[in-house]
Amino acid sequence: MQAQGLGRGGSLLEAGARFERSPGRIARLFAPGFHKVLDRIDAGLESGTIVGHLPDGTTRLLGGRAPGFEATVHIRDWRALLRLASNGSIGWYQGWEAGEWDSPDPVPVFALFMANGDALGDTGRARGPFRLAARFAHWLNRNTHAGAVRNIHAHYDLGNDFYAAWLGQSMCYSSALFDTDGKPSKAQQLLTELDYAQLGKAMAMLNRVDARNADNLLEIGCGWGMLAHAAAQDGRTQVDAISLSDEQLEYCRSRATDPGNPRFLKQDYRDTYGQYDAIVSVEMVEALGREYWPTFMDCIARNLRPGGRAAIQYISMKESLFEAYAKSADFIQAYIFPGGLLIKTSEFRALAEERGLRWTDQSDFGQDYARTLAMWRKNFDLAVDEGRLPAGFDERFIRLWRYYLMYCEGGFRGGGIDVHQVTLIKAS
Repeated sequence: MQAQGLGRGGSLLEAGARFERSPGRIARLFAPGFHKVLDRIDAGLESGTIVGHLPDGTTRLLGGRAPGFEATVHIRDWRALLRLASNGSIGWYQGWEAGEWDSPDPVPVFALFMANGDALGDTGRARGPFRLAARFAHWLNRNTHAGAVRNIHAHYDLGNDFYAAWLGQSMCYSSALFDTDGKPSKAQQLLTELDYAQLGKAMAMLNRVDARNADNLLEIGCGWGMLAHAAAQDGRTQVDAISLSDEQLEYCRSRATDPGNPRFLKQDYRDTYGQYDAIVSVEMVEALGREYWPTFMDCIARNLRPGGRAAIQYISMKESLFEAYAKSADFIQAYIFPGGLLIKTSEFRALAEERGLRWTDQSDFGQDYARTLAMWRKNFDLAVDEGRLPAGFDERFIRLWRYYLMYCEGGFRGGGIDVHQVTLIKAS
């Protein structure tokens, strides 16, 4: 349900607007001169190159010291640099949305900033009062019980018809896993490359917990149900799948051939109590926020039988960048995933081990996520071009969503963010 007077997706745009700050007198006081901003970027580019076409008609080369991503940026208005210098990635998006900068391909721009994140430091992050304002706005989105329902609704309840237009048949909104072992069966050969790779991801997760030999399995954050249905397909394993999204649960239940297995429940992980042989969770923990990581690990430890296994797929921020990232809020937190925060692997692992959960068999496949995002964007653009996107999404929202997919793809390609699967084993 959208806020009154807003089109579909308008609640995300409205929530993001709380993070926006126009570059006026305050920005001019706290941001260096235009060319000093460019100097800072140039100094921080240890690899890769930006060719910048500036509003005064000049062209400036930034970086170029070592091979890396090559990007072209057209700065149409100097305010774009003020926004970047004062309000970081939120301001950079705001400038793009206002037409103050563009690029023939923004993905290398984002990848280059991420690849050079350590050397760039706070360049490209919100500063001074802008950072404090972003932190406060992000704090308002924290995932209390009520806040979690609100945040999930804002993103996942955009509509099943919206997500179906570009996710593919699998309806999986998480990284696919490409080049998995084994050849596809005849039935699997009918799937697209993306859908087959999504199935590969699901089977990798289920194999980690030996789902075929589990009497029961809990999925925390079930999405549109593909993994839960796969786990329950032989009828031997009883599957409980929980979500806070009404739209997702409606979709899951409408496709269940057995009304009792899987059981799709509207339930918060904090309110889940049981004993399961296996637990799986795919890219749910990024929605929690740091203060709730211990609570999530408590849920795993509490609900897993001795000797049981849990498989977690999660997205991390590079350790050396994490603390600076966590001190503010970025474009994704402002406009796309209210209340979210990527994971710091070392801290997340320590929380698991403190609770008697052995961390084992971690695999990393961030470039698979970049590939997944590129496929989603291709599907999304095709749906827009063919008029298959549901009615109600205006041009501003379409541009926001395209920017989001490019921004994330660049992050993974640049290596500053990664995706992982890990198995947690509870002592017998």
